[in-house]
This record gives sequence, structure tokens and C-alpha cells, in this order.
Amino acid sequence: MRVKTRFALLAAATLTLSSAAQAAPVFINILTGGTSGVYYPIGVGLSQIYSDGIAGSKTSVQATKASVENLNLLQAGRGELALALGDSVADAKNGVEDAGFKAPLSKLRALGGAYPNYIQIVASKESGIKTLADLKGKTISVGAPKSGTELNARAIFKAAGLTYEDMGKVQYLPFAESVELIKNRQLDATLQSSGLGMAAIRDLSSVMPLNYVAIPSEVVAKIGNPAYQSATIPANTYDGQAEAVPTVAITNILVTRADLPDDVVYDMTRLLFDNLGRLGNSHSAAKDIKLEAAAKNLPIALHPGAERYYKEKGAL
Repeated sequence: MRVKTRFALLAAATLTLSSAAQAAPVFINILTGGTSGVYYPIGVGLSQIYSDGIAGSKTSVQATKASVENLNLLQAGRGELALALGDSVADAKNGVEDAGFKAPLSKLRALGGAYPNYIQIVASKESGIKTLADLKGKTISVGAPKSGTELNARAIFKAAGLTYEDMGKVQYLPFAESVELIKNRQLDATLQSSGLGMAAIRDLSSVMPLNYVAIPSEVVAKIGNPAYQSATIPANTYDGQAEAVPTVAITNILVTRADLPDDVVYDMTRLLFDNLGRLGNSHSAAKDIKLEAAAKNLPIALHPGAERYYKEKGAL
């Protein structure tokens, strides 16, 4: 009788432990960017999709300084999913110190390629800035120091034969603060790396006339980095922007951690592509996320959970 009782107690304990394991919440903290950019609303959209679609999930969205900070936070285990620019992801993998990575980040894995970031340089019309060369002697904001945006600015200016020393003053500010300073005539221009139709530039273009500064294809070619591709900001993307503007685009990547369970990352990948229409309602930039391109030309390895999904869909 004692043996039977002991077995019953052991079985009950095992069942309790199993149930507790099954009931353990799935934490998904999504690392984004400033609240006036594109990463943040897309992160909010994803958090809602995951909250609805992954049983027991507890999702959160963290506003950050974007790419570089996001990747370092992932490496430290302080997030489960992040948006980051492709060139920053490559620098993180290789431990490029000048880009903000003191050592190679070995825990990063790709969930998939997302939408392209477009470099958007806007200046108040009264500043007289119409070309990259016109930035000499002017005040410009280039994003937080060593952020993905600021690294883009350095690469583009170098290819155009410019340095920060050529500018009248360089400010390292988020999108929204840059826009407010332009409104108040305390800043001439801002360089923003973001999806098209970003809120900060929409806001600025609605209250004052702007010049949209082109980045010619010959400048893009001189950057010498395959992550940078010639692109165009279509006409009428913003108020008063009557003509298309040549620029450069860099693909954003959804990045996760190697130690996340395969099944969780599989579900995160599946739910992303099952809900692209819904995610596009969070921000129009998300409409450029394509399944057929998501697993290609990535600077880091796919997470096995994501890889399984792409194989099932014939997209790998």
C-alpha cells in the first residue's frame, strides 16, 4: 500500500511540475526605437499580434535609441525581438568598435528581413539647402551618437566628400527633437533613417516648406557597402514634396536571440507573416515586408525556429 501511495504521490508531483512548466509565461520584449519613428508603432503592432496568438505570452514594447542599443540589449538577454538596420547587424556580428560594439555579438539570430529604411534628409526651405554640398556651414541633426542613423550619416557624408567638421554644427538628437528645433529655426536640416511616411517628417512638412536633399546614385556607389542600395522617395510622400527624390535604402532586420526556444520563434515568424495586413495598419512601412525576400541576403544566421517556417513555405 505504501508503494502505491509513493507512486501516486510521485505521479502527482510530476503532473504538477509539468503543468507549471506548461503554464510558464512566454515573455516577449520587443526593442524598437523612438516613439516618433517607425520601429515603435511596428513593435506595438507585433506585440498585439503575439499577445493574441501565443498562449500565455506576456508582451512588452521598449522605446530605445534603435539599432545599436537594441542589438547590445539582445546580447545581454534584455529583449527577445528587435528591429535593427542591416549594416548595424553586420557590424554587431563582427564586433566593430567604432560602430558601438566592443566585441562580436554571438547570440544574435535573424527572424527575417523586414522593410527598407530610406535615408531622408530634409531642410527648411529658408536654409537654402538643396544638395549635400549645401550642408557645409549649416546645422544638422544626425541621430543619437553611434545609432544606426548616425552610422548611416557618417557613411553617406564620407562618400560625398564631407565630414562633420564641414558643418556649422552637428547635433545628435532623436527624430522628434530634431523636427522641433527646425520648427523653431534652431536647426537647418535633419538626416533620418526610417521607413517612408514617418510621423516626424509628416509633422514638419505640414507646418513649413521643406527641401528634400537628394543622395545621387554615384554617392551611393562610393559607400562601397552592399547593405546600401540606391532607392527613391516617391513624389508626394510628404506635403509639398512634388518630385521623387533619389536616396539610399538599407534593409531592416528582425533580430532575436539564439537561446530562445525554436517553437516560440517559429510561432513569432508564422504570426508575423499570417498578419502582415494587420501589421501594415500599425505603419505603412510594414506593407513592404515580403515573405519571398525575408530569408535572403541576411548578415547573420537564421534562428532554427524561423528557418523551419521558411522551409515549410518554400521561401528559403
